[in-house]
Amino acid sequence: MKISRKSDYALRILVTLTEHYGRGPIPIRELARRNDAPRRFLEHILLDLKSQKCVDSVPGRNGGYILAKNPEKITMGQIVRHFDGILAPIPCVSVTDYKKCTQEPVCRFRRVLLEIRNTTAEIMDRTTFASLVEVKPVSTSEVLKK
Repeated sequence: MKISRKSDYALRILVTLTEHYGRGPIPIRELARRNDAPRRFLEHILLDLKSQKCVDSVPGRNGGYILAKNPEKITMGQIVRHFDGILAPIPCVSVTDYKKCTQEPVCRFRRVLLEIRNTTAEIMDRTTFASLVEVKPVSTSEVLKK
């Protein structure tokens, strides 16, 4: 599974807003700076998150964006599905974007990809933004560890 740039930025924004939860709005320029993201792109993502009732905007000189709901009520799965549509690595194991494959009756690796989809969905659906801010960032050595 590979998430889109849009999902990536949406996840970053929501983590930042979760870290700041209850302390007032964050201006879009600050969200862009903290998340190394283009402001114009964030404007579209924030409008989309607002339509999903995940964020709210506060107008005025000291305005910006805040979470519209408790970070315990927003999951990674909800956000990635909203922006990317599917979590499945291939269409023949997707719930929402299933496409029949000619090799389904004989395919040996499809079961593994189905397990990957199920495990990914389960982890992302139980991971709230409240829990994400409690997690230590992953180091490069952890990623490259064999």
